[in-house]
Amino acid sequence: MRNTNTRIARQFRIPHSTFRIGLLAGALLAPIACGGSPAADAATVIVTIPRGATFDAAVDSLVAHGVVSHPTTFYWYARLHGLPGELKSGTYGFHADERWSDLVEALKVGRGALIRWTVPEGLTLREIADMAKSQLGVPRDSFLAAASEPETLRRLGIVGTAEGYLYPTTYTVRVRIGAGELVRLMTDQFIAHWVPEWETRLDTLHMTRQQLVTLASIVQAEVRYAPDAEYVSAVYHNRLRKGMRLEADPTVIYAYGRRLSRVYEKNLRIRSPYNTYLVPGLPPGPISQPDSASIAAALYPARVPFLFFVAQPDGKHIFSVTYREHQAAIVAVRRMRTAARAPRPRGR
Repeated sequence: MRNTNTRIARQFRIPHSTFRIGLLAGALLAPIACGGSPAADAATVIVTIPRGATFDAAVDSLVAHGVVSHPTTFYWYARLHGLPGELKSGTYGFHADERWSDLVEALKVGRGALIRWTVPEGLTLREIADMAKSQLGVPRDSFLAAASEPETLRRLGIVGTAEGYLYPTTYTVRVRIGAGELVRLMTDQFIAHWVPEWETRLDTLHMTRQQLVTLASIVQAEVRYAPDAEYVSAVYHNRLRKGMRLEADPTVIYAYGRRLSRVYEKNLRIRSPYNTYLVPGLPPGPISQPDSASIAAALYPARVPFLFFVAQPDGKHIFSVTYREHQAAIVAVRRMRTAARAPRPRGR
């Protein structure tokens, strides 16, 4: 299938009348990852220090939420080390066992505050590792190692790596988050987004979740125009059922381990279990991180007989039942691309 459009009460009395620094209560205590899903890292306590908050109120909040268990001692310790004069407002992520030196340092310079981190759908594990390194300072090798950590894979019921299970969404993470914590956060989001009813559908399709996520990752990589997803899914389901090779360009790109600006005929000959032009059936595992929409499309393909598709310059696809129709569609798309490149006459 050629588609070259291959993405947070003191014992030493502090007045309670002083406005209290709120830990993101209620809804904000729930998801660390945005989007209304359960918290993926319960060990992180999110604390917001409003602009103009007093040091007394800050300590009161840290005590109330279990970050500091000896308030009087901590109060004097912090004062001896530069607080409250250098207290910085912001949103912080602390652990219950955080060292006092780290707490004070974070509150003085704003280090340890939380940031939003967006992971687009359709990225590979290695591309996300590159993002984590450049945007969060997480060592790339540490991230890749964490994605192969046995306990993480056991929770997901898979082998190899967490490719395909690093859910694409916007996260709120600690500035100094570790690789293992980040991978757990992302895979927990995948689990939170997996709908229980989908298990029954897997039985109907006679597919494992790993196979389904693999197919969904290919659909994710192929589709630019969202309404086409269920039809692209149908093509692949139909080809699998008929024993045809998937011939999906995104799997060839994954085999190369890097993005190709264009897939040429010579690229289709690469020897790899991920090259679905040469190897029948699904590849060994996912090739990107699919979102819920692509997973749903893979689970519920359109009921159509299409076996082929080709992408138009606008990202929409032309679907065909026969190879002859597909060849005609390819010719039509080539004409569209030629016309799009042709210089337009200048107006008077």
